Amino acid sequence: MYNTIIIGAGVSGLIAAGKIAQSGRDVVVFEKMERTARKLRITGKGRCNITNLTPIENHLEKLRSQNSDFIQPALQNFDSEAVVALFEQIGAPTTLERGARVYPKSQSAVDVAQRLTTWAEKQGAKIQCNSEVDSIIKIENGFSVSVSGKTYESKNIIVSTGGVSYPKTGSTGDGYGFAHNLGHNIIPVRPSLVALRINEQIPDIELKNTGIALFINNIEADKRFGDVDFTDRGLAGAATLQLSRLAVDAICNNNKVIAQIDLKPALSHLKIVNRINRELENLQSASFKVLLQKLTPSALHRKISAALNISLTSPLNRFRDVDIDTLATTLKGLSFSVTDYGGFGEAIVTAGGIDTLQVEAGSMQSKLHEGLYFCGEVLDIDSDTGGYNIQLAISTAVLAAKSILER
Repeated sequence: MYNTIIIGAGVSGLIAAGKIAQSGRDVVVFEKMERTARKLRITGKGRCNITNLTPIENHLEKLRSQNSDFIQPALQNFDSEAVVALFEQIGAPTTLERGARVYPKSQSAVDVAQRLTTWAEKQGAKIQCNSEVDSIIKIENGFSVSVSGKTYESKNIIVSTGGVSYPKTGSTGDGYGFAHNLGHNIIPVRPSLVALRINEQIPDIELKNTGIALFINNIEADKRFGDVDFTDRGLAGAATLQLSRLAVDAICNNNKVIAQIDLKPALSHLKIVNRINRELENLQSASFKVLLQKLTPSALHRKISAALNISLTSPLNRFRDVDIDTLATTLKGLSFSVTDYGGFGEAIVTAGGIDTLQVEAGSMQSKLHEGLYFCGEVLDIDSDTGGYNIQLAISTAVLAAKSILER
């Protein structure tokens, strides 16, 4: 018999465990993998973008699930500054980088995971790895949890099993099954912050400070500015990932999706026309390819050539005013049809999950069962890149822990 059983030793499970154990409650965390925080260990390309030091209003604006009213109490209870203070406390001091992103000074996600685990255990939490939970059953005085053939009972259960992104880390959707069996509705899950598949192959290239807009049924739905990468997976990069949730939902609804890339976001159409004319003054005997070499990366030359229906070997002395105007328009909006998206194996987070309408915003407690709590990615909450998703995991975990201690 435990005061609290936590299922899943990711960042939210470990935070909740440490907070509850601090007050002398007996807490056990069951983790099915061989070690804790498997997904946290690979976040931020191994560097771990812990949070983002911007106001709460910005965090709410970054939410992709439109659940700002639900998540606001958790963020107000434990904001990004509180997260930084907590990590200082556990021996993982932080550093501030571009875009108000917060990283550990060690630049190591593995170091953060190990320090979180050690901190939770020092507070008195018991962590059992290689312990897969089979079922959660509601009983008269709480819950009965089956773990590898053994039965445990508790007044409080926290489900912090994560979503289904990066399933090799142990995120395989177990929490959805537990919640569903206890009567909870599950919002259909799909990949978010994921690469988008396009209808053509472009050589690998990284575009910095680039604009990208997403058109759904020929109407601009959203746009971003930043890194846009072409890889063997299609369109990637931070700016692309931030638009991916919209693209995924649109494709699921059988809508037409176009990604339009602005290769010259700092220049107006007129300024690009003037730039092209200046180049043409000195390149009359050259080919179209030579002009493009002055304006764009070579990896995009064939695409631009096809868009204008002008051969790369075509001499520039045949270039007309209409060709100049069309080239400028293309540089401001090079279009690609988005045909599909990457799977959960490459998605940074999961969209969808446990319906937040059935969870108390002020406590993370189930509205259906007293003593049942949810936190982190298992809930229908997801946000942009930049440290926002780990902040959500931590804030919801702290609120769940606080609610248990106050009961």
